[in-house]
Amino acid sequence: MDHVITMSDVCKSFGAKTVINNVSITIAKGELIGFLGPSGAGKTTTIKMLTGQLRQNTGKATILGRDTTTLNHEIYNQIGIVSDNSGLYENLDAYDNLLVFSKILNTDRTEIQPLLKKVGLGGDAKKKVKKFSRGMKQRLVLARAMINKPKILFLDEPTSGLDPSTSVEIHKLMMEMNAAGTTFFLTTHNMAEAAKLCHRIALFNEGRIVELGTMDELSQRHDTHKRVKVLLDTGETDEIPLSPENAPRIAEYIANERVITIHSQEPTLEQIFLKVTGRALS
Repeated sequence: MDHVITMSDVCKSFGAKTVINNVSITIAKGELIGFLGPSGAGKTTTIKMLTGQLRQNTGKATILGRDTTTLNHEIYNQIGIVSDNSGLYENLDAYDNLLVFSKILNTDRTEIQPLLKKVGLGGDAKKKVKKFSRGMKQRLVLARAMINKPKILFLDEPTSGLDPSTSVEIHKLMMEMNAAGTTFFLTTHNMAEAAKLCHRIALFNEGRIVELGTMDELSQRHDTHKRVKVLLDTGETDEIPLSPENAPRIAEYIANERVITIHSQEPTLEQIFLKVTGRALS
């Protein structure tokens, strides 16, 4: 398996404050990984180190096989970055915003209009960005990050503050790109977003990875109660511990056609995070 990102015992401090504390992780080509944690946990700092904007104090990190402290244009031409405060040229229209970066990255300008259409801005190509809504601006930032067809796309809270319909559009585009081979490094404090999109989730708290795995792995690892909730035809619910002695109880409900729904009760990401850190995600 090809690893496109590695971190080995990485630490980062600002003065006396340790922001990243001995983080080690490997991320495979084509993976969509989520760093899930509250604001101030160190997620954005991690992205800045991996993209060469900050240098770690100790440890080693690589991206596409190159040390992150020595990144060059060859690497930057293969990655994209989307953050909540990504700058746009407000007095230029959408097309010209992308044209600027197309020239910088030496990409084919004939692909600008199809790219705008892909992110739902095809009809707004000549509209000045200062007239865009927040959601439109975020879609344009995503288009800008896609213009060089990146092998790795870093998304720092990409749907923060957006309405649900715009978030769904961005999620759909992410999944399409991932299916085509793009590796994603997503930071978020949105539990539903992480559970929906990510192949693996790293729970991040106070500069450390406190848990790592798929959603199923995390749920099973922390599912200490192992029970199902049965909604009955009377509107009542019955939470039943999963055990051999309770099997006849469940079977009787089913045999008597009393079951409306039945669901296993695995812990949510919020509950798992609270369990391993003692604090909520918000």
